Amino acid sequence: MNEQIDNLMNESRRFAPSAEFAAQSVAGSDSYDRGAAGAEFWADQARDLLHWHTPFTQTLDWSNAPFARWFADGELNVSYNCLDRHVAEGRGDRVALHWEGEPGDSRRITYAELTHDVKRAANVLTQLGIEPGDRVAIYMPLIPEALVAMLAVARLGAIHSVVFGGFSAESLRSRVDDAGAKLVITADGGYRKGNVFALKPVVDEALAADGGQNTVTNVLVVRRGNNDVAWHEGRDVWWHESVDAASSEHEAQAFPAEQPLFILYTSGTTGKPKGILHTSGGYLTQAAYTHKNVFDLRADTDVYWCTADVGWITGHTYVVYGPLANGATQVIYEGTPDSPHPGRWWEIIQKYGVSILYTAPTAIRSFMKLGSEIPAQYVLSSIRLLGSVGEPINPEAWIWYRDVVGAGTAPIVDTWWQTETGAIMISALPGLTTLKPGSAQVPLPGISIDILDEAGEKVSGEAGGLLVVTQPWPSMLRGIWGDNDRFRETYWEKFGDKYFAGDGARRDADGDIWLLGRVDDVMNVSGHRLSTAEIESSLVANPMVAEAAVVGAADETTGQAVVAFVILRASEAGKLEPAEASAVLRQHVATHIGAIARPARIYIVSELPKTRSGKIMRRLLRDVAEGREIGDTTTLTDQNVLNLISTQVH
Repeated sequence: MNEQIDNLMNESRRFAPSAEFAAQSVAGSDSYDRGAAGAEFWADQARDLLHWHTPFTQTLDWSNAPFARWFADGELNVSYNCLDRHVAEGRGDRVALHWEGEPGDSRRITYAELTHDVKRAANVLTQLGIEPGDRVAIYMPLIPEALVAMLAVARLGAIHSVVFGGFSAESLRSRVDDAGAKLVITADGGYRKGNVFALKPVVDEALAADGGQNTVTNVLVVRRGNNDVAWHEGRDVWWHESVDAASSEHEAQAFPAEQPLFILYTSGTTGKPKGILHTSGGYLTQAAYTHKNVFDLRADTDVYWCTADVGWITGHTYVVYGPLANGATQVIYEGTPDSPHPGRWWEIIQKYGVSILYTAPTAIRSFMKLGSEIPAQYVLSSIRLLGSVGEPINPEAWIWYRDVVGAGTAPIVDTWWQTETGAIMISALPGLTTLKPGSAQVPLPGISIDILDEAGEKVSGEAGGLLVVTQPWPSMLRGIWGDNDRFRETYWEKFGDKYFAGDGARRDADGDIWLLGRVDDVMNVSGHRLSTAEIESSLVANPMVAEAAVVGAADETTGQAVVAFVILRASEAGKLEPAEASAVLRQHVATHIGAIARPARIYIVSELPKTRSGKIMRRLLRDVAEGREIGDTTTLTDQNVLNLISTQVH
């Protein structure tokens, strides 16, 4: 799409796996033909990685496309696969969770203890009337009870809908209403940046909306923040008075593989919420397979840490279901990376001996801005593999991540997937893949990916276009809750029998895939298609720049104008006036990419608007750039950031 991405691909450094790592690679121990792997490959993984109460005989039914059925005549229990079977196989004393609270409190929970907790919670949910197929909304901080709640709901064959704890009452209400939730599980509050943020009052406000007309019969409340909360007798139930006192005897019932497991509403939704529906057997198969192979998991020795919140798909698949299905030991942390000090993450890695770290490029770039001297104060030698998720990672951040956090040796798996795909689709496989900074690289075994042009024709050779998935995969979404027409229109209408991911991509000479970001983040400037990711990468390559976000703003002359928001490195701040720094960076982009990509405006700012999952909210920056009223900010970590940016811009 532009010579900049060609330059990145051609100039990219290559990192071949060490002979030692390759010899011990988990993925390398599996025998498969990557090109030929298909439905039967997934059948083998399902049999190998999961316990089936009733073995399946049918692998894939695609007769009612685009509604897939995987392993449909098999039966299993997702919670049993994540808990009971590990205890039954003698791993009950293995640590399942090292939980670290933001204030510094911590808990160590074994698989046996976690199993007992989930059984108690399942018994209480049954007493509250939860049956298979019922929906349960979960609105909690990242504490162990959040995972217990999810697994207890799954154990009963009910459907959980986890709503990120930063959403507003109105956002929570719309999701509760759309799912028809019968129960809400929440906490009084949680810790964030040194303070307690209230959750139960938000639930009360959400359920009081529209005159209190909703489907919720009970609210189950964990005591965490010890903040004062209103109490609705007959509706509200304390977790510590019910779950902690319940029996830990509970037998997991088997459910069909296509039993719905969860609804997850996509972030940034406007209008009617879009609830992505995932089912059980296929989802758990791909979650377990990808977690084991992409992260080179050695469950008996590794300490794994995915920094995502369970309110997002990454938290579902790579905090809850994938790691626990594989019997992994993992870290979960309640708070923010910089609280109570900027070395908090590195302190946690040192404390627990984390060996696998999976986080977002935005977090990595934030650490770059703070400087490598902070992680240098901690012992990070336990790290042996790093992962990236959420958006394309620019090569500069990739190199910093590897050199500073991974001691220049740890492989990095840059993973591409979506809420809708359920699990990783494109990634390097450590020990097998020669790594390229900035490239997601190759489809995983059993995944069929292609790049098409706007007309739906396959793009061959070194070229860019629209990313599609051409064959069904086990963890694929099974629809949009209550709206099958919208499901077809959103994901299948453009190319008929192919799933359109909504992302642009480019293939290099080696066949490796480079993600260009969302198609709506590809700008059309005077007829030239420019990726925001390309220009951001160019800006961050300048030694002055710590972080950058680029948007396309409407322009009467060019159609769209390139507008950039840039944070300077702390060491560079104040050396130049903002106007001078802007001029230098505009010329840098023109030199690095070409005059057509030169930003019309570059704003030097101190912060960027981000969600708690680390994603930059570019649509809000587009509002600022175009002088519009700022849109929905409920998912922002700090809603004051937009006010600060507006002041600095205008």
